[in-house]
Amino acid sequence: MPPAASLPAGPVYDLVVAFPDLAHLRAAARRRDWDTVSTTLTGLDDGDDLVIAARTVAGTTGVTVMLDEALAAAGDGPDGVLPRSLLAYHHILTGWDIRSGYTAEHVSRSQFDRFHDHLRQAERLLIEAVALDPSHALGWHLRLMTARGLGLGQSEARRRYDRLATHRPHHFSAKSQLLQQLCPKWGGSWEAAHAFADECRRGAEPGGLGALITVEAHVEHWATLGGAEQHTYWWREGVRESLSEAAESSVLHPDFERNLCWLTAHTDLAAAFSFSGQPELAAPHFEALGRFAAEYPWNSISGQPDALWRRHRDAALATAARKA
Repeated sequence: MPPAASLPAGPVYDLVVAFPDLAHLRAAARRRDWDTVSTTLTGLDDGDDLVIAARTVAGTTGVTVMLDEALAAAGDGPDGVLPRSLLAYHHILTGWDIRSGYTAEHVSRSQFDRFHDHLRQAERLLIEAVALDPSHALGWHLRLMTARGLGLGQSEARRRYDRLATHRPHHFSAKSQLLQQLCPKWGGSWEAAHAFADECRRGAEPGGLGALITVEAHVEHWATLGGAEQHTYWWREGVRESLSEAAESSVLHPDFERNLCWLTAHTDLAAAFSFSGQPELAAPHFEALGRFAAEYPWNSISGQPDALWRRHRDAALATAARKA
């Protein structure tokens, strides 16, 4: 293993640092350059890239001035789809920040009220957006987020996902959103979550990311367990095999093309192989990531996600070095 001083610093979660094109997009949003923002976003063919790029814009401080102006200029015409979705995304991000990541019993009534107010504003904008363009994948993706936050239930979330999947069957970000809805913490069940993950794995395109929903389902399930049950989870029939299958069919597949989700994909696998006691299989994913990482699942497992990441990264690279 390289000496600690030579290991890349990290983790760095900011996608704008990892992807220079996003830095240019954020700069355009900050200077209220709607022409550059809209041209960039409408030019993205990959649905997952659009989600990440849209989040970069929607999360920019002061962006509502530009979006309000763009929406006023577009009115009810087709050019109003994108500013409506971006304004909705801004409300969603603001609402979730207010709610926080704590479980419901640790969220105050005031927080819930403000959270739901932002989501209702987002939902109204998104209803208009998908009415103008029923194939608008970003709008349906965001409506999965509002459905979950507003407690609209499993069947409504699945309806929204199915509308999106009609146009974008391999939309990884939407699959990940629906998986969250299907977990017990949001009113679902492990049976439903794993059944959907199996559906995604079977339908994944070679080199695509669909099979990684199985990885996320396993991490979510494992994290709810305790003691010996948590340790033995990874030895349940087919679990470890499904992790390896997901890696081989996605980022390790020769047809894999790196998009803005590559960081999430490698993070999912680095975490799952680490948690399952397979640091040698986690190592290639940590090596691919370098100093970068997605916040999930580290921030959902520990109150000190950076330390958790470094501990597992160092263990994986040390194991790989011993076996080299």
